[in-house]
Amino acid sequence: MTRSSYDEFELFHENIAEFDLSVSAPPVVSRVSAPLTNGRNISALKWGAGEPRLVLVHGGGQNAHTWDTVALALGVDLLAVDLPGHGHSSWNEDGDYPLESMADDVALALDEFAPNAEVVVGMSLGGLTSLMLAGRHARLVRNLILVDVTPGVTPAKVKAITDFINGPQTFPSFDDLLRRTIEHNPTRSESSLRRGILHNSVQLADGSWQWRYDRRKPHRGRDETVLNQLWLVLGGLSCPFTLVRGSLSPVVDDEDVAEVMRRLPSANVRVVDGAGHSVQGDRPLELTEILRALL
Repeated sequence: MTRSSYDEFELFHENIAEFDLSVSAPPVVSRVSAPLTNGRNISALKWGAGEPRLVLVHGGGQNAHTWDTVALALGVDLLAVDLPGHGHSSWNEDGDYPLESMADDVALALDEFAPNAEVVVGMSLGGLTSLMLAGRHARLVRNLILVDVTPGVTPAKVKAITDFINGPQTFPSFDDLLRRTIEHNPTRSESSLRRGILHNSVQLADGSWQWRYDRRKPHRGRDETVLNQLWLVLGGLSCPFTLVRGSLSPVVDDEDVAEVMRRLPSANVRVVDGAGHSVQGDRPLELTEILRALL
C-alpha cells in the first residue's frame, strides 16, 4: 500500500495555473488556531503578514481552502476560518453544531486574529453563521457579504447538497472519492475538485480515504425558529450588506431576494453568471472582483 503525501501549502501553484493568476511571489500563508471552551480549538489560514482586512467563512462540508483561488487573486491580508467540525478545527463532543455556538466560536477567532476586519464573507452554512455573528457580535461585522444563502433556505433547496454531504464517510480509494465528487459537482473542473478533496479528506492506515469534516449526525437543515431569528437579524443590520447569488444555484430563489429587499432595502444583490452554489469554486475571479470593490 502506498501512502499519499500531502502538504496543504504546496498546491497553490495549481490554483494559479488553472485561473492564470498574476502572482509575483509565493503567498505568505500560515495555519493558526485559537483555544475554545472544553479543550477545543478553532483553526484558520492567515494569508499575508499584516492584519487581516477580510474574513472568509466556508460552507458545510468544506474548509478554509475553498477560498484559495479567491485569496490568491485578491492579494490582500485575510483570514479564512475552518468552522467547528471542519478542516483542522475541533469536533464538538456531541456532534451538534448550533449556529449560535458556531458564531461564538468564530467570534473568538476574529477577536484573536482579525478584530478590525473590514468585511466578513460567509458562504452557505458559513453565511448563516456569519449572519448569526452579526446578530451576536455586531462589533466584529462592519460589512457583511452572504454567498448564495439567505434565511429562506429550505431542505428542498439544498437537497442535492445534503445528499452529497450525507453520503458515504469512507471510500476504498482516492479515485472512488473523486468519482463521487465529480458526479455531484458538474460546474467544477476535475483539477479543482481533486485539490478540494486533498484538502478535505484524510487517508487512513488501511489505505482508504474519509472526509475530514464531522459527519456523525446527518444534516437535516436548520430549525425554522433559528432561521426566523436570522431574518430579524438581517432586517436590523446597520452595516452594509451584499447578497451574492449563483445564477445556476437553486439555494437562493427570487422570493428570497424579494424578502431580503423587503426587510433591508439598502441591500446590494449581485448575480454571478455560470456559478452554482459554490460561487468561490465555480467563478472565483468574478467573486474576487465583487469583494475587491467592497474593500
